[in-house]
Amino acid sequence: MKTPSRLLIVLALAVCALSARADISLPAIFSEHMVLQRDAVVPVWGTADAGTVITVEFAGQKKSATAAPDGRWRVDLDPLTASAAPRDLIVSSHRASKIENRKFSDVLVGEVWLGSGQSNMAMTVNRAKDFEAEKSTAHFPLIRHFKEESPNAVAPQSASKGRWVLCSPESVGTFSAALYFFGRELHQTLGVPVGLINSSVGGTPIEAWIDADAQKSSKEIQAALAALPPTPPTATAALPPPPAAPKAGAAEKQKNAAKKTTKASKAAAPRSTTGGLFNGKISPLIPYAIRGALWYQGEANTTPSKAPLYEHQFALLIRDWRTRWGHEFPFAWVQLPNFIGTGRDWPTVREAMLKTLALPQTGMAITIDVGEANDIHPKDKQTVGHRLAQWALGSVYAQKVAATSGPLPAGHEIRGHEIILRFRHVEGGLVARGGPLTGFVVAGADRKWAPAQARLVDNTLVVSAPDVPAPLAARYAWENFPTCNLYNGAGLPASPFRTDVWK
Repeated sequence: MKTPSRLLIVLALAVCALSARADISLPAIFSEHMVLQRDAVVPVWGTADAGTVITVEFAGQKKSATAAPDGRWRVDLDPLTASAAPRDLIVSSHRASKIENRKFSDVLVGEVWLGSGQSNMAMTVNRAKDFEAEKSTAHFPLIRHFKEESPNAVAPQSASKGRWVLCSPESVGTFSAALYFFGRELHQTLGVPVGLINSSVGGTPIEAWIDADAQKSSKEIQAALAALPPTPPTATAALPPPPAAPKAGAAEKQKNAAKKTTKASKAAAPRSTTGGLFNGKISPLIPYAIRGALWYQGEANTTPSKAPLYEHQFALLIRDWRTRWGHEFPFAWVQLPNFIGTGRDWPTVREAMLKTLALPQTGMAITIDVGEANDIHPKDKQTVGHRLAQWALGSVYAQKVAATSGPLPAGHEIRGHEIILRFRHVEGGLVARGGPLTGFVVAGADRKWAPAQARLVDNTLVVSAPDVPAPLAARYAWENFPTCNLYNGAGLPASPFRTDVWK
């Protein structure tokens, strides 16, 4: 039997053994199978005991930093060339006699893109069209997918959850479909490894993805909020009583009560709060080296009270993320597709996305032709990924592509009873697909809209309506689910737009 003194000695030795480790903590984005961004400074960071010397080794580089009083440390690797060769990234700590090594294996160097938003970014390949065919050909071990699994948070987080997964027929079904089809085209065209970071949550509004203080400090957002009319209180409709359940025994009652408690606690947990998803799912990723970001969101902001704010919120999100990463990385998004959306204002959010192209290094995949009338989650994510990839290949990587965008409005003028519309991105000329041009309306001083006829004249459009002899404004595809058919010769659809600023 051990004496108390011997027990104290054993405990003391155990404490010493534990303290001999200078624990290194890194965000989960640093794990085996990760992809590092090529041709850019690559930050590696984390926490350790204050004063601990941290050394990072990779691809012949060996760099060190000392943990600050708050435990934070960061090492910047010099730009790396693309490599499909699996190598180890080693992080070690040194403080007196204390040493700890963390080794991350199978690390590649290539192109890294962050994808964020709500359910259409989160939507997985196994829910997209032609899944079985896509699954059978998904032999791309150089494409890796990281799903950020951290929840909503009340303050910016540094720790995160997730892991890098190699693309294979067995794993591809869990990848973000929009990201996968985008990344696959980049990989096949550029011939380098591709890392896809998926940080998205279904049903979430844009305000959850922007730092709360940044929103409070935005004069544009605060002015737009003040300009909104007050929302009238709505009466809560009485729900019919649930059908009577069969009588249960004591054990079954206890089981059902436990289920109800679990369900209630899950329902009570906030899915998102203002800035909450930025805190929990974006902050831990900063400043991981990325080439750019993709955004697929907006459905949750199509309510009449939210839609007018979107142009200010979206521009702020892009500027704020870029500031925090420390460089003006390319940023592209998916313009909301066609969807019936009763009681929603999809045109205003689409217009906000169109206006945001005024920011440098931005692009937009127009998807007004790939939506589904009654399904807010259209299954054709292949077209979405392809259009995003065409923008990236042409605008970011200087590859030769047919076009980086569909036609975008570039001005107009009024000539008598006609309005002449000009466009950019008319590669291959303007085209009316499948018959006469549709989707145009015009209005005069009375602001009453009438269907308009449109004809092509030297890559401009001339629109008019017999019932509007003195038109002042024109709109195209300005409905939730419009019938429209204007394309360029590269097969990309025109964005919905309007020439007026009427409310």
